[in-house]
Amino acid sequence: MSAYSVLTRATSRAASRDWTARFFTFVFPLVFLCIFGLLYRGQEVSENGGAYIDNIASGVLSWGVANAAVFGVGFTLMQWRNNDLLRLIRMSPAPLRSVLGARYTVALQVAGWQTLLTVAVGVLLGLRIDGPWPLLVPVMILGVTVFLAIGAVIGSLANTPEAVAAVANCLMVPMAFLSGSFLPLEYLPPWVRTLSNILPLRPMNDAVAGALTDRHDLAGIAVSCGVLAVFGIVFSVIAAKTFRWSNST
Repeated sequence: MSAYSVLTRATSRAASRDWTARFFTFVFPLVFLCIFGLLYRGQEVSENGGAYIDNIASGVLSWGVANAAVFGVGFTLMQWRNNDLLRLIRMSPAPLRSVLGARYTVALQVAGWQTLLTVAVGVLLGLRIDGPWPLLVPVMILGVTVFLAIGAVIGSLANTPEAVAAVANCLMVPMAFLSGSFLPLEYLPPWVRTLSNILPLRPMNDAVAGALTDRHDLAGIAVSCGVLAVFGIVFSVIAAKTFRWSNST
């Protein structure tokens, strides 16, 4: 069995044993979806004529997946570095790409389960899936890549769990509101809509919405995926530049 397979299985088992992480990964986003979905059930967004739940389900899904990716890799890198595990990995015969590949694979698995759960709850609240939903696969791969890279930057710069949580929350919570994850952008001031164009969660929201509903055509989804790819490259480069094997380097 390869090092990648062993590490993937070990990482997956470790994640499944952390009940706190499982709650905030799978249940917490659904709480937001249920609250907003029930509050505005049956209402439509005036500017695009779509049901509110059609707008908000894609946003909550994007935020939940992004949040899990950022926190997952951020805490992992910080803990591994503080425990000198990164230094041991560096000296072990297992290549670093196997370690990172295992973490990436588990993040994609988590995103898959999040997608299934969020869509299922959304359908119960009235979500209509009439878009090219198979495109969720490449969209999620790109989105996870972007926010894993962001989490890697945070995990490399922060030295304590409190610092990781503070930085990640200060980044992800405002981004969720400014990118239209919890409220449709049509409800927000024009300057917020303009600002959202420079946030990585906005193209993920748009791409997921296009795949689940008919809010965006294939060209719009392709543009959003292209923007996500650019964000992925930029943050991956930053993550590589800021990566530290130990706190002393």
